[in-house]
Amino acid sequence: MSTDSSRTEHVAGYCALCVSRCGTIATVVDGRFVAFEPDPLHPTGQAICAKGRAAPELVYHVERLTHPLRRTRPKGDPDPGWERISWDEALDETAAQLRRLARDHGPESVAFAVASPSTSALSDALGWVERLKNAFGSRNFIGAFELCGWGRYGATLSTFGESVPGVYMPDLEHAGCILYWGYNPNLARLTHAVATTDALKRGARLIVVDPRRTGPASKADVWLRVRPGTDGALALGIAGVMIERGWFDADFLRDWTNAPMLVRGDTGRLLRAGDLEGAIAGTDDAAAFVAWSEQDEALVTCGRPAGDGARAHLALERKLTIETGSGPVDCTTVFSLVAEMCRRHTPELIEEICGVDRAHLVEAARLLWHERPVAYYAWSGVEMQSSATQIARAIAQLYALTGSFDRQGGNVRYASAAANPIEGHDLISRADGRHALGFYERPLGPARFGFTTTEELYRGILEGQPYAIRGLVGFGTNLLLSHADGLRGREALSALEFTVYADLFMSPTAELADIVLPVASAFETETLRFGFEVSPEAQSHVQLRRRVVDPIGESRSDTDIVFDLACRLGLGEVFWDGSVEAAYRHHLAPSGITLEELRAHPRGVDAKARTTYRKFTETVDGAPRGFATPSGMIELYSETLLAHGYAPLPEYEPPLVGPATRGDLRERFPLILTCAKHLLFCESQNRQLPSLRRRALEPEVELHPETAEVRGIAGGDWVRLETERGSVRARARMNPSLEPRVVCGQHGWWQACEAIGAPGYDPFGRDGANFNLLIGCDAIDPVSGSVPHRAYLCEVRKVSSSE
Repeated sequence: MSTDSSRTEHVAGYCALCVSRCGTIATVVDGRFVAFEPDPLHPTGQAICAKGRAAPELVYHVERLTHPLRRTRPKGDPDPGWERISWDEALDETAAQLRRLARDHGPESVAFAVASPSTSALSDALGWVERLKNAFGSRNFIGAFELCGWGRYGATLSTFGESVPGVYMPDLEHAGCILYWGYNPNLARLTHAVATTDALKRGARLIVVDPRRTGPASKADVWLRVRPGTDGALALGIAGVMIERGWFDADFLRDWTNAPMLVRGDTGRLLRAGDLEGAIAGTDDAAAFVAWSEQDEALVTCGRPAGDGARAHLALERKLTIETGSGPVDCTTVFSLVAEMCRRHTPELIEEICGVDRAHLVEAARLLWHERPVAYYAWSGVEMQSSATQIARAIAQLYALTGSFDRQGGNVRYASAAANPIEGHDLISRADGRHALGFYERPLGPARFGFTTTEELYRGILEGQPYAIRGLVGFGTNLLLSHADGLRGREALSALEFTVYADLFMSPTAELADIVLPVASAFETETLRFGFEVSPEAQSHVQLRRRVVDPIGESRSDTDIVFDLACRLGLGEVFWDGSVEAAYRHHLAPSGITLEELRAHPRGVDAKARTTYRKFTETVDGAPRGFATPSGMIELYSETLLAHGYAPLPEYEPPLVGPATRGDLRERFPLILTCAKHLLFCESQNRQLPSLRRRALEPEVELHPETAEVRGIAGGDWVRLETERGSVRARARMNPSLEPRVVCGQHGWWQACEAIGAPGYDPFGRDGANFNLLIGCDAIDPVSGSVPHRAYLCEVRKVSSSE
């Protein structure tokens, strides 16, 4: 490295490769990006991971796409016949094809797909891609929401009316007890890993729920080694111990949840004043809920929450026979139903179902109560399940018992700088009644928010149900390696009339496109970010990240591509006539922060947004704000779910491809397959980078030594991982922390690393290593369409010499 300071520049920014978004300093020597280090002056800059440090390798990799390409041969041809074209040709042809599809079949016939913003740099442009989708008029946005986000952002809306823990983040700095469920911050969010270590040093307690003894689990006060897919039962079992021993916040439940409300035994609906034979004194609101006052020994009505202590007289556990207009009806409080459900999941039963030691279960319950406030985070470990919705609601119910919601040290919605929204939800008309694919089967699922699952996308393409998808606009999402049922996915993508795909590298998914556009990496682009989520200080932070070096070749940022394409589609008016800088100024306007100020302070500025707590108690029009649910309360019992035919209380639902549900498969596939993120890679990316690949040369599957021994498998052997859907190969690695019935695979393997002679793998063949060929889309969560990548029956056998 040059020692001439005039030729060396240090560029402050942050790494965008994953959701951690660690603050960084990039070193540039003679115009070349040479090093990437953490920036301790940034709110998230205490550390960066190996894949962040490998950023210069990513930028200068010889396989980068550097100019637009057009297919010249049919999609069934093994050689796409790529020809180099100009940006004008690429964008003009793309716009013409998209306009044709919209004209002939409606804009909803074109789907838009993005890589998960949690595990890629697509977070830089996500809002702008969504704006393009909305302005174009499409309903269909494929963003892995059902796999990486549903439990955090979607499922818990039915409980809190808010996204917990997706928006209400764990306040690790002040937590007394931290609960990580299906979440390993060492791999998924390094800033949380650092904050957890600091919290443990000051005396916080830690509970980790994970089938594997991960880094955090090795430091935990209690590690609950849950059997994959049984998380819902475990959450109910912990809650059962807490209720049985009185370890719950009764005042919070009375005042802010629907726990005291009475439920009709005949219809399952909450009892209303209008149902009663006689009127209740003091109310003329027929829709008011009904509860039992222990103070008055009488029925009383309840509307929205009235504040702390206002409902101290209400009974939590009560069963009554009540005269209604249709005769006597047995009624029970919501809390009584919750308690009955949870008490049935005894420690002994949980030990049998989940494989969790009953003493550990009780200790976890004790810590959740006695070491409050509790801050929790759940991740894709519980989202990639056939019962993802009920698991998330069961954990949310458990969390409500602690009374820690939006308290300092609990899960808190941190204040952010004011900003104009950019997603353009007002740009799309729903007057024609069309909805996103999947809405008709799962109206409370991702389609409710405009998201489409890959299973729904493939069905729309191949079967035209409920309407045909004919075009796809993709940004960085390698669907065929990142989602289940890759063979059906390949068939579907091959059948599209037109696909345009933007990425840094050619991938198995991009190879099926008609036009491929070269994307500049996050280190070659400027972007604006509001908030870094993990603390009040971080969320108040606004930063304009500078580019470290100029884009490689003709590559352009995702954002620039969106704006250029929008103008060619005739949408320039809602894209500031193609000016990204004007769009940034619009986005910033309410904050009072200018681009000039941000450029003068490359580490970012504090918007001075100050976080308050217990916001649900704030007075609005003379009454507490409450919660954004239909009742204004935390809804332990959801009439919305009931009305759509789902269980109103969280129930344990065993995995749909598990030993309790598929007896026909148990003998052939006696093991339970799960998977986990890899420390070194972002999903299906980065395996071509030498510094990372040297540390993980080949795909692996983890087995307990006993499981391996009875199958004649030794560490390092090539084995075949098999399910009813297919088989792939991997190297065996022993992991004695696993339950002997559980094996853990890795997804995302396909790339070669020619620099060190590491091979690639056929993404569609049984001798390849594509984990997602093993998982089907026929056993999915009925609410969300979530696919069980984390709980599936399998077998492992040693590869024979003839294979």
